[in-house]
Formats: sequence, C-alpha cells, structure tokens
Amino acid sequence: MSEITGREKQIIDERIKKIGALRDRGIDPYPQDFEKKNSCLEIREKYSKLKEEGTSKDVVVTAGRVMLKRSMGKIAFGTVHDDGGKIQVLVQDEKCMELFKLVDAGDIIGVVGNPMKTKRGELSILAKEIRLLSKSVKPLPEKWHGLTDVEERYRKRYLDLIMNDDVREVFVLRSKIIQLLRDFLIGEGFMEVETPIVQGVYGGAYAKPFITHINALDIDAYLAVSPELYLKRLIVGGFEKIFTICKNFRNEGIDFAHNPEFTMMEYYVAYKNYEYHIDFIQRFFEKLKREIGLKDSIEYRGNKISLKTPFKRMTFRDLLLKEIAIDIDVDNSFEKFKSAIKKKNLKVDISHCKHYGSLLDEVYKRLIRPNIIGPLILTHYPVEMIALAKRNKDDLSKINSVQLIIDGAELFKAYDELNDPIDQEERFNEQDKLKDIGDEEAMPKDKDFVNALMYGMPPTAGFGMGIDRLVMLLSGKDSIRDVIFFPFMKPEKKVKKEE
Repeated sequence: MSEITGREKQIIDERIKKIGALRDRGIDPYPQDFEKKNSCLEIREKYSKLKEEGTSKDVVVTAGRVMLKRSMGKIAFGTVHDDGGKIQVLVQDEKCMELFKLVDAGDIIGVVGNPMKTKRGELSILAKEIRLLSKSVKPLPEKWHGLTDVEERYRKRYLDLIMNDDVREVFVLRSKIIQLLRDFLIGEGFMEVETPIVQGVYGGAYAKPFITHINALDIDAYLAVSPELYLKRLIVGGFEKIFTICKNFRNEGIDFAHNPEFTMMEYYVAYKNYEYHIDFIQRFFEKLKREIGLKDSIEYRGNKISLKTPFKRMTFRDLLLKEIAIDIDVDNSFEKFKSAIKKKNLKVDISHCKHYGSLLDEVYKRLIRPNIIGPLILTHYPVEMIALAKRNKDDLSKINSVQLIIDGAELFKAYDELNDPIDQEERFNEQDKLKDIGDEEAMPKDKDFVNALMYGMPPTAGFGMGIDRLVMLLSGKDSIRDVIFFPFMKPEKKVKKEE
C-alpha cells in the first residue's frame, strides 16, 4: 500500500485504525461465518405490502455490502446490497449504533431485525443486531465518477460488479443462456462430455495455438483451439449424440469480437446431416425467445434484427456473386480468383494469402460478412475452406457446411463431418504443404485421428457455436469484453516514482 497517496491513503489509514479499535473491543473484523437466512429480494417480496410505519413481528437475518450510510442524530440508515438486490437498514438501538459508527461504505455486515416501513414508505429492516463480517480497507469508487474508465472496469471486474447493477445483469443473463442451451441439448438426447485442454497435437480449426511445455515429459504441448477431433473420436467410439461447453484458446488478434480465450459449445450427432443444424438453431432461438422474453425483432448496434424463423438461406457462391460479382464456379483456383479480385479492383489486402481457401476467406471476412445484418444462414463453402468437412455429393468442389451470420459476426459454423480416412489424410497433407509455405493457421496432421477414422465413423453432423457472441447479441453489448468476466488485458504501465 506504500504507493497509495493523497485522499485514498488518508481513508485507508482511518479504516486501519478502525480495525484496531474493533479488535480492542474484542470484535473480529473478519469473522469465520454468519448464517444468512434471507436475501434482500426475499425480504422485499414478502414484506412489500406492509403499511407505512408498520413493523412486522417477524425476524429476518440477512447480509450484504453497505453501499450507502448516513446518520441523522440518534438514527442512522444504511443500504445493504446482496446478489438479489438491496434493502435499507434502520439503526436506532444504542448497542447497534455503537458498532454502526465503525461501519463504512463498502463493509460487509450481517443484520438481524424486523421488517418495517418508514414514514416515506421505504421497506427497511429495523436492526436488533448488527455484525461486521468484513471490513473494507479501500474506499469504493464514487457511484457516478469513480469507475468510468472502461479499461479499469475490465481490469477490476470485482469493482465493476459492485458498482454497476447492469453489469451484473449481463452475467446473470449469460448464465441463464448457457443453462438453457445445456437443458435444450440434454432434452434432445445429447450427453455432455469433456475433452482435453492441453493437447499433443492441436486441430479442429484454422488457428495459431498457444504453446506450453509439460515438464514431467519434457515435451511441448498446445492449448486447445477446438475440441472437434476429440469429439469425433468419441463418435467413432460409439457415442451418437454428444456435446461439450468448453474454453478454446487462439493466439491471434484481439478486438471487439475476439479474445484469446473464449467459450464454445460443440455438438456432434451421428446419422444426421447439415440440415439438422438449421432446424436445431431455429428451434433453439424460439426457445430463447420464450424463456428470456425476446421479441421477434431486436435492436443491436443500431440495426433492427428480425429473429423470426425461418431464417433466410443462401449459398456461399450466390452470396459472392451478389456482393462482388465473382462466380467462384468459374474463378475456382488461387490464380483465377486473385486475378478476378484485381480486375474488380476490390479494396482488400491479399498479400499474405497463400492459397485459394485463404483468398476466399479474406474476401468474405473483410468485404462481405461485415455488411450482413442477417440473420443469414450461409451454406456450401468451397472445399478448400474447411479441411475437416465432407464434400457435397452433387458438387464435389463444395462442402455441406452451414453458418449463421448476424450483424456481421459468425454465431455458429457447422458441417457434415468428413469420415473418409483417405480423403482426410489427403486434406491433412494439403495442410502440411500450406504450413511449408508459411501459413501459420494451417492444421498439423493428426495421425491418430486418421487412424480412428480408419475404424469407421458413421455419417455425422458437427456444430460449433460461440457462447460469447451469442450473449453479446442477446444482451446488446458491443464488445466481447462486456460479456466475459475476466477478459485478457495488457499489463498496467508502471508509474515511475519521483526521484
């Protein structure tokens, strides 16, 4: 605390003295426990109909953080917050008042007393006993001026949650969405499974991994970029409907929609194809609308978005033809597509693109997807864009893929899983060639996965959805940092001490 100066240091020193005064009186400022029996919300719901200046004979026992404190002679008031809301505490008992004088805003207290209403009709607890449960040494930020810096809010999420009820509500919604998703999947007959986070060979997505080291084995390993290849091993092993909600790690850019660590839900279902995904997501959105009170039309980042199903569908080829007037069935190679880009004078940097799939991906992600308000269900990518997907039987240059785009962002990507081990090994070989020419996101060959496919995997449909982006959409938040409790932040710059 030696670096703290000015008014904050003065407040801290005063509070440390109060801790000493409490201990001198035999009061532990950090006791081990307190049996809380009633939440603020429960008290408000049960006693909201009390008459003005009426006092119940019931005794309630609650606890929470003191957010506001004021004294009026022989009477004092405090507002206590817990995770269910807030309630006012009225203190006039002499013994309670003695302790309450040593309580500051930010302290956590326990209160035993009778529900009552004041002359102004404010539901309160008339305190019969107050117990200090945790003394706050540092002062809370001012409500309106103290925690406005966005970076500070993300870095000190605990303060953000204390000071801003709307932030708490976002994470309550996030929890509810995840639970609804889990319940929906289980109701569809899926079993929840877990896959490794630390992997010897990473795969399942085009991504640059985080590298770590296992000291016990003296080998390098990778943090998972995707659970896909492990989930498909389980399909080979005989499970037919499985899902996981997991963390993925990708050592790439950070922006409003990307964090190095993010949450995904992936499911795999045997004996289905990509049409299953379209039906699944539309039924799930209908469930979301019912359960969290969504309307058919929502506002997000200044756009009106209709969530009325069925969603519009379009093939990848038709989308590019419509938006940039290039037919990928004609310009169907790296050189041809590159030439078409130059002829159309498209404003996109393709200097880093090493192959046809990366060219397609760059044009799509930079020029087309950002302008899609949606919802749009996009189907049938060219085969070069996803190395793990099955070819379309009627057009071997395409895959049976499906993607949901809303407000320029991908909410999920799914496809029919490639179960031909010969084709899969050839695709991995192509990925190796891409790595050789400098593509850092190309997938390494997973020989054990190919070996698993050689034992036979049934026709399978696989689906991956970003939880964070779904929560962004449904909570109306512009940044992924607003829906992750602890987004990754740059280290704070150290302030040089004055000589």
